[in-house]
Amino acid sequence: MSASVTLTVTRGPLKGERYSFDERTTLIIGRGVDCYPRLPDDEFHRTISRNHCLLDINPPAIRIRDFGSLNGSRINGSKIGQRSEPKPGKDSTASPSSEYDLKDGDEIGIGGTVFKVSLETEIVNISDTDDDMAPDQAKTPVAPPLCAGCGKRIEEAVIVVSDGDRLCDSCRADPLSLIKSMLSDPGENSKTLISGYSIIRKLGQGGMGMVYLAEEEDTGERVALKVMLPEVATENRARNMFMREVENTSALDHPNIVRLKGSGYRNGVFFFTMEYCDGGAVDHFMELNGGKLSVETALKITLQALDGLEYAHNAPVKVTLANGNVVESRGIVHRDIKPANIFLAGSGENMQAKIADVGLGKAFDMAGLSGQTRTGVAVGTPYFMPRQQLVNFKYAKPDVDVWGIAASLYNMLTGKAPRFFAKGKDPWQIVLQTSAVPIREREPDLPGKLADLIDTALVDQPDIKFKTAAELKKALIMAR
Repeated sequence: MSASVTLTVTRGPLKGERYSFDERTTLIIGRGVDCYPRLPDDEFHRTISRNHCLLDINPPAIRIRDFGSLNGSRINGSKIGQRSEPKPGKDSTASPSSEYDLKDGDEIGIGGTVFKVSLETEIVNISDTDDDMAPDQAKTPVAPPLCAGCGKRIEEAVIVVSDGDRLCDSCRADPLSLIKSMLSDPGENSKTLISGYSIIRKLGQGGMGMVYLAEEEDTGERVALKVMLPEVATENRARNMFMREVENTSALDHPNIVRLKGSGYRNGVFFFTMEYCDGGAVDHFMELNGGKLSVETALKITLQALDGLEYAHNAPVKVTLANGNVVESRGIVHRDIKPANIFLAGSGENMQAKIADVGLGKAFDMAGLSGQTRTGVAVGTPYFMPRQQLVNFKYAKPDVDVWGIAASLYNMLTGKAPRFFAKGKDPWQIVLQTSAVPIREREPDLPGKLADLIDTALVDQPDIKFKTAAELKKALIMAR
């Protein structure tokens, strides 16, 4: 599916300007120097904030989030997100209706500027029979009365899958029974090693799907089976692009990166087999150890994770462009480094940290399969994100991952996120406008040299101090 989002300025000093987007990105609109589009500081815009609102774009979906500005943002003339006037001794509070899913033809009013939203989608045949059929020849699939997963009758489709099949709410919410049927009968659409695996139990659930422990029937090897459900109807072109991106990710081979073993698609579900890490994620390991870790253990995990990051940031990879061409590139930026995405294999002296989901989130977005995003799910996790990633998501550099590792180390040592996320405050505005709390305010007994280094690594205004994982690793070793 080819899609784009265009914003055209129809009123104000920037009238006539057009901003078009054909891939996943975020925009901060306001008067600040790092905003795009940046509105002029004139009499038309004195009522807007420096960082006024966030646009979360994943073509053809677009969502606006007002940052609780004093005058709010206007959607077709109606205000969203306007905060109340502060009462004596109290802070002002933002309106609960701060987000809005924009539609084709909607108008966004910010101060004296108005943007008109245009959404374009090239409709392609959803069947598996003719991937190259022209858009005007596309057929509209007829919904069958039975769910493709469980076989029950359904009144309304949730996900359209190949050949016009549908999934019911239950199979979409928890696809365990659907996955079991896939493993026993992978069918012609399966391109992977999924056939021959049996599910043991559910391991957990994340922003992109569910994870199960499975066993390879021939070898008895245990693997993690990850299930990702697209939020939109899928067709061959999107699936093929996704599989190409996953294939690029599967080429990554490093002891500190969770290895991707196989992947496939069936009945509206993308699934993967990955190496199983018996120690679970670091956030779970922290819970088992009272909520935080010793300096020795936290540093061991961090140094190993930095090795994995350094490899991922420099590994040769193939990149699929919007036009379908494949070019050679170097390195993958994770964009969602946090304790929940660092896994542990083994224990004690043999414990090994491994970074999970390297490249998978980007692949899902590039193929246009994640549909309308929820701010903070596809963008990343605000508690472990530098401001650079929110301002410039599309062109995020490796240093945002390095900052995320430093934030994860801070969390392992204190049990808290680096920034103070006050209740009732917009977390994304906190990322944009506040700095990390000095770590010794949270953990006074930390060695001074290490504490100073962590504070330095978490500076993100105006720039992030450590640009590469290797630089931070070297500094941590010297500070121990």
